[in-house]
Amino acid sequence: MGIVISSLSKNYGNQKALDSISFSIKSGEVVGLLGPNGAGKSTLMKSVTGAIIPDGGEIKVNEFSVLNQPIQTKKLIGFLPENNPLYYEMYIREYLKFVGNIRNEKKERIEEVIKKVGLTPESHKKIGQLSKGYKQRVGLAQAILSNPEILILDEPTNGLDPNQILEIREVIREIGKEKTVILSTHIMQEVEALCSRVILLNKGKIVSDSPIEEFKGQYKNLEEAFHTLTS
Repeated sequence: MGIVISSLSKNYGNQKALDSISFSIKSGEVVGLLGPNGAGKSTLMKSVTGAIIPDGGEIKVNEFSVLNQPIQTKKLIGFLPENNPLYYEMYIREYLKFVGNIRNEKKERIEEVIKKVGLTPESHKKIGQLSKGYKQRVGLAQAILSNPEILILDEPTNGLDPNQILEIREVIREIGKEKTVILSTHIMQEVEALCSRVILLNKGKIVSDSPIEEFKGQYKNLEEAFHTLTS
């Protein structure tokens, strides 16, 4: 159970975004997905969600095929993309009700999620009136609304101030106690605080896949490991 990826490949013209990569993630793991810009991280995450169709290989989510059983796999996954697309003219509850209707969620679940991600003080506002930190909370709320078994977060604290980063990090930490999480970020402290394992991509290939303690044992810190392995 979890995610199993076998020989996954994706090309954009002559560029290899993913070059026959393989790995698995067990249920309940919190995995940091690292790499320079253009390493293939977003392509990988979008392939797992079914938003991108790979050119070759296979992805299984809890033994369902992403390619051949997309409805079953999408039901298991919550996704917060990097640009966090939201409807700014909608009120928070209105937007979450819209998402909840798509996923057949009860109204009670919407209130539960608003409280869980710390949206209660702002829940009367339109999304466009929110600070960046609260917009990220709305993105997290929609990602966990259906209580997915697997949560994929692409740069969840991008553009936030230090206080907002700590707040969102705490929300993710709580969620990570119950879910399988793939977290992509350029903030190494975030990986150290939240992840038990690191997968490092460079030029579409996995250059390292280790428990975070092994990284700490081999290098002074994650920044040094990142620089050494991707230079």
